[in-house]
Amino acid sequence: MSGASTSGENRAAYFIDGERFPAAALEPGLYVVATPIGNLADVTLRGLATFAAADLIACEDTRVTRVLLDRYGIHTPLIPYHDHNAAGQRPKLLSALAEGKAVALCSDAGTPLVSDPGYRLAVDAAAAGHKVVPVPGASALLAALAGAGLPTDTFLFAGFLPPKETARRKRLAELAAVPATLIFYEAPQRLGAALADMADVLGGKRGAAIGRELTKRFEEFVRGDLTELAARYGKGEAPKGEIVVLIGPPVVRTQDPEDVDTLLRELLGKGSVREAADAAADLTGLSRRDLYQRALKLKDGNGGRD
Repeated sequence: MSGASTSGENRAAYFIDGERFPAAALEPGLYVVATPIGNLADVTLRGLATFAAADLIACEDTRVTRVLLDRYGIHTPLIPYHDHNAAGQRPKLLSALAEGKAVALCSDAGTPLVSDPGYRLAVDAAAAGHKVVPVPGASALLAALAGAGLPTDTFLFAGFLPPKETARRKRLAELAAVPATLIFYEAPQRLGAALADMADVLGGKRGAAIGRELTKRFEEFVRGDLTELAARYGKGEAPKGEIVVLIGPPVVRTQDPEDVDTLLRELLGKGSVREAADAAADLTGLSRRDLYQRALKLKDGNGGRD
């Protein structure tokens, strides 16, 4: 068991509004703990208990994590673990796991292992036979998807695009035909250029949304097609804060009757005849009236064509 939790008044604990909550001892292992992406109240109770009971916490920036821990009265030792020191710190953390300690891993915000160096530590810990325990919570990409107003049934998180234009456009071309909502993280100073490339490579009429400062005081969603968003963010000062870019699935243009029927059947499984016809019209460019009549026949079981 973890050495951080002991008996009596010294037993590990966290505090909420001055009330003390004891934290149960942890088994040895690596605990991958999600942290708030902006609003400190979004931390989970399990996350707080894990931080309080762990022997040590590996985090991107000790100053950032200390703010969260101080809010909840947690004094577990912190060690930095980030892109620049991961090669040197990883063996130390693996040694701590080998000694039977409970190590908590967190990033500055959100779920670790997503666009940060924690991935390599989790892989090596699992390969060495140590428990790797997810402690889920806040996630910027899922928060953005929930508020974007774009399809959520299939999505692809593609992380950060390359900063250079040529590489960025090549990566976008690779993703252009993926039948899913695409989700990217982007630096504010590159947002305008990235959106311009997205509009050019993916098509300016694709629906999209920008999520900014999620869960914070100035949280906002800006929605439109890629041409509109590129024009908006291509002028003036770069926006402030963390940015998530979401792009709806590609428009499917088809005239093949069998493909159209397949599409309509899929859409009928998710909504009404009217909704299926409207969605199919947006995807194929065909007449809403004709698609409505075809959807009615398919729904009534009359699959034959006139």
